[in-house]
Amino acid sequence: MLTRKLPLFALLTACAIMGADSSASAQKRKKKKGQTTVAAPAAKPAADSTRKNQPPKVKKYSEVITKDMETRKGFLTIHKKDEKYFFEVPFTLFRRDIMTVNRVSKASVDMRNGASGLVGDQIGESVYRFEKGPGDRMFLRRISYTEYTKDSTSDMAKSVTLNNVQAIAMAFPIAAYNNDSTAAVIDVTDFLNSDNNILYFENDKLKQRAGMGAQQNDRSYIESVRIYPTNLEVRAVKTYAAGMNPTHSNYTVELNASLVLLPEVPMRPRIMDERVGYFTKSHRDFDVHPQSVKVVSYAVRWRLEPKPEDVQRYLKGELVEPQKPIIFHIDPATPKKWVPYLIAGINDWNKAFEQAGFKNAIIGLEAPTNEQDSTWSLDDARNSAIIYRPSAIANAMGPNVNDPRSGEILESHIFWYHNVMSMLQKWYLVQCATSDPRARKPVIDDALMGELIRFVSSHEVGHTLGLRHNFGSSSTVPVEKLRDKQWLAKYGHTPSIMDYARFNYVAQPEDNIGTEGLYPRINDYDKWAIEWGYRWRPEYKDEWEEQKALARIVSDSLKNNHRLWFGGEMEPDDPRSQNEDLGDDAMKASEYGIKNLKRIVPQLVNWTKIPQEGFKELEATYSEVLGQYGRYLGHVTKNIGGIYNTYKVAADPGPVFVPVEYEKQKRAMKFLNDYFFQTPEWLNNRDIFERLPYSFGMEFAKMQEEGIDLLVSRRRMSHLMDPVYNKSARQYTLEEFFRDMDKGILTEVYAGKNVDFYRRNLQKLYVLRLIQQAFTQDSKGMISMGTYNVAGSDMQGIMRDALRQQQQLFKRQMKNMALDKVTRIHLTEMHDRIEKSFDAKN
Repeated sequence: MLTRKLPLFALLTACAIMGADSSASAQKRKKKKGQTTVAAPAAKPAADSTRKNQPPKVKKYSEVITKDMETRKGFLTIHKKDEKYFFEVPFTLFRRDIMTVNRVSKASVDMRNGASGLVGDQIGESVYRFEKGPGDRMFLRRISYTEYTKDSTSDMAKSVTLNNVQAIAMAFPIAAYNNDSTAAVIDVTDFLNSDNNILYFENDKLKQRAGMGAQQNDRSYIESVRIYPTNLEVRAVKTYAAGMNPTHSNYTVELNASLVLLPEVPMRPRIMDERVGYFTKSHRDFDVHPQSVKVVSYAVRWRLEPKPEDVQRYLKGELVEPQKPIIFHIDPATPKKWVPYLIAGINDWNKAFEQAGFKNAIIGLEAPTNEQDSTWSLDDARNSAIIYRPSAIANAMGPNVNDPRSGEILESHIFWYHNVMSMLQKWYLVQCATSDPRARKPVIDDALMGELIRFVSSHEVGHTLGLRHNFGSSSTVPVEKLRDKQWLAKYGHTPSIMDYARFNYVAQPEDNIGTEGLYPRINDYDKWAIEWGYRWRPEYKDEWEEQKALARIVSDSLKNNHRLWFGGEMEPDDPRSQNEDLGDDAMKASEYGIKNLKRIVPQLVNWTKIPQEGFKELEATYSEVLGQYGRYLGHVTKNIGGIYNTYKVAADPGPVFVPVEYEKQKRAMKFLNDYFFQTPEWLNNRDIFERLPYSFGMEFAKMQEEGIDLLVSRRRMSHLMDPVYNKSARQYTLEEFFRDMDKGILTEVYAGKNVDFYRRNLQKLYVLRLIQQAFTQDSKGMISMGTYNVAGSDMQGIMRDALRQQQQLFKRQMKNMALDKVTRIHLTEMHDRIEKSFDAKN
């Protein structure tokens, strides 16, 4: 029998995701005016240098740059003849920050590793500066923004500089100086052709993940080098040995390196407020706090400012167009029928930017044809785009590239995977087919698919605007309102499109909810978050003064409108912040969701039928049904031992961490007993399993194991053991948790009744998990606030006491001759396993 591993109970992560920092390898902060950044002084040549170590003798400019060369000018000048390339670097460019952004421009056939190995994959990002070296040499120095001080004249600044010498990444002999000695010429031919980590793969791990070995020089060459006013684009064809892959001898790819000249004056940063969900850039600042080191985080966002002639109109509250709007082009490779929906998803954000005072702030456009603009390219770092990927991966991603000194977003490539449409079709069927008849088929109409594409487009664009997932947004909506047609028309089923609240699965068929109540939309939170990030505020002298004012604004806004609450995607314990959930009560919402699944399952054979094909569509859709059911159980489970975490600043009243109410935890346990411990026979549909190559018993056993492991976890148990601060509040304890688990899982044993196949499996999994956790040899475990000592706590003692009680229960019943033989074997086995565990311990 074939089996599959299903992602049940899993709380899914973001499509693009991401922690609080927008990039795991984020470059660090550059100084603002008056700040000190770390830079090494020019080194003197060693006393014993030999002539062979000296750079070649500098020649006349006319001897190096001849009249027959092709010359192009931008922020530096490129000279080319045959296969030779020279950069003419003006001295005014020295010590200016240049960011390299390296990507796959054309992917190699059969070079795939999960989501990696496709066009647009970013393979490097760093900041560099050209500077004059000793003698006639030029250095390219890698710049880090980990640490800095504001006062460049302070003793602290000197100490920081001494302890943070920036690495020299590359050295070039100067071939010539230009005629007026304002620029130096360097030969970059070898630099462009070599397999270096400045222009191409930033580290070997990225190459290894792609299955690549060493560069094959005889099959690698420079395709083109193009220069623009603020960026330089290098396109190279690279052939690499195939590493450990025995089926290929090599891979050939096209790589593009963008060298982007960062603004001479960085955008004023906006200091992050955790109550609003933005990606961040962070650095250690030694001057902000007088007696310690402070980590300062800037929100990642585009630079939007009014045109000089519109400043007064903007300040009076009139809507004005920004000096430089945010423009996204649609990849020319995108199927034409989806282009209007992708563009609509981009332009929908204008309603949010209007709340920040800007009109026409973001624009979606089709990419120009070669006839319209022969210079336009997806690889040009000035162009942001939605990139279409012909991939079996069902996903979409919205990353961005930003200035590490300020958090200013410079450009973005949104990745749109072709197979995301398959995921959308199945999501919509299992969540909304009872409300929308259009969902009841394996291939939905283009008009419906276009509407679904539009909302996903908006979600991914939101990430490129700097917004994180807001998994807590939907928790602000009362569950019963999700069945109220008029209320949904006005407010929508979640206040944020950045939530993972895909579709309204709570709505019942009799509610007659239309699509405006089923789809997510750009809503209250999104508009408020965009206003926080993008309203231009010149009235404050610096970011610190601005931070104080914005903190008060956020506090007042949250006090007056609970729908603006932000719950992050990385929150491990707060049941309000979950992906794929809806409403303020997981038990109520999940019960409604299961009602709909019970209506859908009997129809699946007909709704997934493709007459000329087999039953792969049925298999995939039923798998999605199981996954949806598992999500409901996971949403409920997080309430048990859950802790509400409400981000606050010190000026806000009330606690930050509060345990989930006793009554809600008890209802969560009852729900699990009713809908999980008691076998969901409605999922065991004969018509379905007659057509699939596996059994319900095997599939449900995997769900039972995952569910029990999630419930009986050290993290959850540690929370249930913690005394509550409010002594008047009733607490759901670890002892009561085990009593409820026993009553729900060992029901037949207490009653002296036979235990069926599914329940025997559940009982075994529960007892074995308890044995595992009660007799673990690990001395420490992780909890939300740090580590705890397992051996030194009451946890194992409480678990062992629960096991002893179970052992006595099994002993009383295993000789009950009124029970069938297999039940008595089952009880004996459980008794013996517990006994052996205690014997081994002793």
